[in-house]
Amino acid sequence: MSEVLKTIRDYMEKQGIPGRDAYDLPTSAKSFPDGANYRIEIAGVERASTMEAMIDEARKRNVTIHRCIAAVGGSTYCDFQELKDMAQMARDEKIEVVMTVGHRKGWDPGSKEISTSEGAMQGFRLRGSDNISYHIADIMRNIEAGHRGFLVYDEGVLSILNGMREEGLIPAETIFKFSVFGGYCSGAGAKVIESMGANSMNPISDVSLPILGSIRQAADLPLDVYMIIVDSFGGMFRAYEAPEIARVASPCYFKFEPGTSEGDIYKPWITEDWHKNLIRQKVKIASIVMEIMQKHAPELKTSPKGPADLVLPVVA
Repeated sequence: MSEVLKTIRDYMEKQGIPGRDAYDLPTSAKSFPDGANYRIEIAGVERASTMEAMIDEARKRNVTIHRCIAAVGGSTYCDFQELKDMAQMARDEKIEVVMTVGHRKGWDPGSKEISTSEGAMQGFRLRGSDNISYHIADIMRNIEAGHRGFLVYDEGVLSILNGMREEGLIPAETIFKFSVFGGYCSGAGAKVIESMGANSMNPISDVSLPILGSIRQAADLPLDVYMIIVDSFGGMFRAYEAPEIARVASPCYFKFEPGTSEGDIYKPWITEDWHKNLIRQKVKIASIVMEIMQKHAPELKTSPKGPADLVLPVVA
């Protein structure tokens, strides 16, 4: 190793960031508060009818869903009663909801760069203070409907929201999941957003086991790891890697989001019946991964339904 690399890596280690990726794949000593290593997260609960279909399919297949990512296309496309109905169903089933607010590309008609191939490489960020205020107003609308978990993909917004949570402007129990669209895939990035108040992190979809291991060494927050992902993100299906992912990245969520592309799937004009059918397939795929876990890694633990640390919606 050169002296330059040694100096850099030694400094990283002093900062609590592994100097190398974890090629030895060490077993994580961390877990969820109940001792579990992994939980199940289903993405794309776009409407109240989608939530209903997901719950029905989970019951049929005896799959415990711990968390869902709702309204991925943006909660502004849901009417207020629909948001309340989703909160009620999730609370009844003891499922934590992380709501995606917006239209995620913002409300600013001048925002065009993200729609280009090079502009998209910058990731999702809100453009200007007006968009930030609109974004947080939609969070407040969801809070009024009962939701307490939100997807965040902009560090500036995360900083504001964490301050609002600390000052009581939004409920203290509110949680923030940092989105894959933030583009984080290292221990250094995980430490930054954890220090800013993120409660969990979705690394990029193609993150390797050694990288997951190095992120886990640097940060304590749960990692939300794609088991299956839309074709536009690579289309990977990591079913047989699930045992190693849970061992190395614990505590982690197994995340399920198949399809062609998020741009295709999460549009307000896609029919509710289409989403109901897709969510049933997601639950089926989750059941297959659970089968693999039970057969090949029975020593790794998952949580029962409704563990005490989940932040459930609040309903009147």
